[in-house]
Amino acid sequence: MEKNKKTNNKFIIIVSVLVTIGVVYGLYKYIHSLSHEETDDAQISANMSPIIPHVSGYIKKVYVNDHQKVKKGDTLFIIDNRDYKVQLEQAKAGLAAAESQLTVSKASIGSSVANAAASNSQVNSVKGNIESAKVRLWRAKNDFERYKNLYENHSITTQQYEQALAAKQEAESQLNVLENQQKASASQHNAAVSQTEITKKQTNVAEANIKSAEAVLDAAKLNMAYTIVTAPIDGQLSEVNLQPGQFVSQGQSLIYLVQTAEKWVIANFKETQLEKMELGQKVSIEVDAYPNEEFLGKITAFSPATGARFSLLPPDNATGNFVKTVQRLPVKIDFSSDNEAHKLSKLRSGMNVLVDVHLD
Repeated sequence: MEKNKKTNNKFIIIVSVLVTIGVVYGLYKYIHSLSHEETDDAQISANMSPIIPHVSGYIKKVYVNDHQKVKKGDTLFIIDNRDYKVQLEQAKAGLAAAESQLTVSKASIGSSVANAAASNSQVNSVKGNIESAKVRLWRAKNDFERYKNLYENHSITTQQYEQALAAKQEAESQLNVLENQQKASASQHNAAVSQTEITKKQTNVAEANIKSAEAVLDAAKLNMAYTIVTAPIDGQLSEVNLQPGQFVSQGQSLIYLVQTAEKWVIANFKETQLEKMELGQKVSIEVDAYPNEEFLGKITAFSPATGARFSLLPPDNATGNFVKTVQRLPVKIDFSSDNEAHKLSKLRSGMNVLVDVHLD
């Protein structure tokens, strides 16, 4: 009987201790929850730059290995540039041809302008000759009329009359010749002016061809430069699955370069936890990989929308089959400068963490 009583007392004591521990722990969690918000739906993030070639071609040489640390501007690999050298030489030749065409066009302008000036001078000269011919014709006609009257009155000889008639006809003929010459000179002048305009337009075309050839040359130079693929930032490479002789396409993602100098945490808090959370609040961060280390941070940004809104197929609650689900909002947490640099260097993008936001 006494033995059973002792057993019952021990059981009561154990139960009492467990209940006390549970109550104390529950009270602690309740008091803690009044000034803290926690979530384990959080991961470390960092900038990841994909290495994408601007040109296609066969890899000539690879300079890096898996997970190697690189500096901005370091050469990662080289693409065979022989095809692009040919394109560059063709672009240079095209530019030289366009420049030669412009030189010829400018020389033609000078020749056309000279021809137009000469034809204009000839037109003016013919105009002066025509005026003189008109005066001679007027005089010859008057002489002929006088000689004709005298001839009808038998006051002069037939020879004198015929000479007056011949002089008039010669003056008329000279005037016709000069007028025809004027028309021909005017036609030549118009042709020279038209040729000048055509040559000027050809010069404009040649200048446009030069600009086009320069653009092609610049593109060829860029393609040549793009055959040397360099690191855009300081960081650490992912796995490098590249071999010499491998063909890579323009726009193909080949490697990832992770920026190791800057890291942050993206924590997905329930919408019911956000009431007291504000920018600048301190955060305690526990990384699953290093449970004995504590990191410090602060809230720096709230996402403009919940995570579901950024999904490929966001939920549409207007379809009639609505089920209320607690949404989560991504919150960005930056590591503070109080953390030791060597500890931060051990962290990797994608690691799971537990964050504790201090609300007070």
